[in-house]
Amino acid sequence: MSATEDLRVAFHDYRRPMATAGVYTLTVQHHLEGHDRLRDASLPATTQRFEIRAVRFVLDPSSVHAHYPAEGASGDFSRTLAHITLNRSILPWERLLKARALHEHAPVAAVPEQAPWLALMVFRAGELPDDPEGLGQTTTRTVAELRNPGDSILGPDLGPMDDGVEASRCQSIDVPAELFTALVPREEELHYLAHVRDVATRPQVRDDGERLTEGQYAVLAANRLPSQTGAHTAHLVSLEGFHGRLAPGQLPEHVRSVRLCVLHSWTFTHDPAGTRDAAALLDNLMAPGRPPGARENLALRLRPDNQVAARSTTDAEQYTRRRLELGYTPLPYRLLSGETTYGWYRGPFVPVIAPATRNFARDTPKTTADHALIYEPEHGLFDVSYAAAWTLGRTLALSDPDYSEEMTRARRELANTAATQMALAADPSLAAADPGDLNGRTMRELAAPGFATRLLDALARPLTPHEQTAAPARRARLTQSAARAALAAPSRVAALEAVAERHVRTLPAWLDELALLRRVPFTYLVPHPAMLPPESIRFFRVDPHWIEALLAGARDVGVHTSLDAEVDAALTAGIDRRRADLSRPEAGLLIRSELVKAWPVFDILATAAGESVGELRRDHLAPDTLLLLLDALPDEVVIREPGQGIHFGIDGNKTDDGEESDDNEDISFLSLRQHRTGADPGLGYSLGRDYPADKKLLTRHLRSPDGDGPDVLALRGERGLVPALAAALDPDLDDLAPGEFALQLVNAPIEQRLTLDAAPGQETAR
Repeated sequence: MSATEDLRVAFHDYRRPMATAGVYTLTVQHHLEGHDRLRDASLPATTQRFEIRAVRFVLDPSSVHAHYPAEGASGDFSRTLAHITLNRSILPWERLLKARALHEHAPVAAVPEQAPWLALMVFRAGELPDDPEGLGQTTTRTVAELRNPGDSILGPDLGPMDDGVEASRCQSIDVPAELFTALVPREEELHYLAHVRDVATRPQVRDDGERLTEGQYAVLAANRLPSQTGAHTAHLVSLEGFHGRLAPGQLPEHVRSVRLCVLHSWTFTHDPAGTRDAAALLDNLMAPGRPPGARENLALRLRPDNQVAARSTTDAEQYTRRRLELGYTPLPYRLLSGETTYGWYRGPFVPVIAPATRNFARDTPKTTADHALIYEPEHGLFDVSYAAAWTLGRTLALSDPDYSEEMTRARRELANTAATQMALAADPSLAAADPGDLNGRTMRELAAPGFATRLLDALARPLTPHEQTAAPARRARLTQSAARAALAAPSRVAALEAVAERHVRTLPAWLDELALLRRVPFTYLVPHPAMLPPESIRFFRVDPHWIEALLAGARDVGVHTSLDAEVDAALTAGIDRRRADLSRPEAGLLIRSELVKAWPVFDILATAAGESVGELRRDHLAPDTLLLLLDALPDEVVIREPGQGIHFGIDGNKTDDGEESDDNEDISFLSLRQHRTGADPGLGYSLGRDYPADKKLLTRHLRSPDGDGPDVLALRGERGLVPALAAALDPDLDDLAPGEFALQLVNAPIEQRLTLDAAPGQETAR
């Protein structure tokens, strides 16, 4: 998928189950033909009963992929149809609107096109007796209480069922009969409010490391537009057992309320002046970087007050301001002498290119962090950034018993192997041998022809007088420096690296996770809360030296002797050989916003020169904070509503200025889209015309045209929107399929595009 084809969404009318949920009877009977004597012989029939089970009274929360508006959202939703997206795309069609009784034996065959058994209903605060404040409250009842609620309450006709099922519990609401009839979709309308969405998106890394690619989702939309300011609750309800009860006049006269089983609920607030809707949140995130030359406001750094900065004239003030611009934070620091001062700290996320420093990746092992301190003699201050990273890496390693045990064992094996090689280096014959083939050489000598004969002769031969009196020859011993120098031979280096590779089974993966900063506390990443205030987005580069100092601190665990330090390079090489990916993050962004709560999973598309930039890590550090690490510096970032959450609604508002006028002027319409393939301008693209031409859609297609009732769209019948919309698309059409109707109602995904500077600043060397 190219960088420009990052999202594809296909709409399907429904998914057809091979058989809906229920109890079935399978009968097998033999009929003999072709032989007169056996034709009348009777063979016993075989009968087998089985049940197909599906969701009925309780829906696992993990089955809900998303819903719109988001939980707790506050904004102008007067032209929005709430909807819910389900991970199981066949779920709305697994049951029938009319419950199948146990004695009904429907054939196992393809189910014809049918209405879903689920519906999404939206209620305003004060409409439901069970939830007067509009908080999304439901009542827990048994299934028996759901089915048999009382004389004046109508429950679903679900047919006979087991006692165990009746004793189970579910969530329910009692809806006043008049309100139920006014809101519930008619049976002939249910089909239009559900469809299947097939989403293909550019691969993304989710919080748990899973790569999100594509999937099918079931989508159920409401038919009510929130028209009054205040809290609203969306309930996903079961209509199973209400066949023949959804149209006006079909409820018994004595019924005052209808009891519905609720499978999922959430709340939102319709407030035209609200700012928690997605569009307002995105706009607010980018606002600091919109003025000309203000893109630096989106960099991760502390910002001194502009007025104070303008008055800063002393060298100390200018020095401090420069440090803050480079991403540093002043933090308390205690010297070895016991004095308390402050030091400069900067985490791995920096607003500029970090200067080159010591090579922590190839540094010799250390036992303290003093080697990573940077001293500024001019001001008498320490830069503790890399020392803090090294200490943190060591602390994290020691806090993990599995890691520290494996690292210590690997170092002991390496030290023992190195000691053996140093001892063998004193023997001229063994010193020239391949260290990895010593055992093989010994076995070949033992197996050589004539070895046994020579050994017996040598043992049987008497010693000569010279051999009896001669003192054994003393072998010259190598000095320690010479023995260690022998370890530098290529064959011995290869042997040490092979030993290291065999004993570092889980260390490479552990260090790879640490390189992505997974175990690093948030205060090390963002040392001051003012660097990432509420409702902000911050971009940064990643300091590779900080990450290498962090990894060095973890690798230096288990160094006890000078020999451990001598063979550390072999250990590092053995770890690198077993690492699956040597990539390091180069850049990234942090978002702290209610948007992250509203959209736990949404699209962030980063590109560089038109090519996709790979995601290395995407993680929720807090419910409202998202971290994204990239393998390259992007020049453009697009934040967009996910394809699974594309929402529905109509265009327009009450008046041109967005305020409700005294005469309640209706400005509402749909921008028509191409609904057939192979036609210009292409499936899903705008046709360049609206329906209706007078832009009074709500005046034409509400169930209550006089405004006395709720704003519920009439989809069929005298005021039906679907046939009118079909005729507007093509005079020869009198109906639309559910997928075609959903396409016309789609509101384009909310998107925010940000272009970054191609050449960010370079930090001067310290």
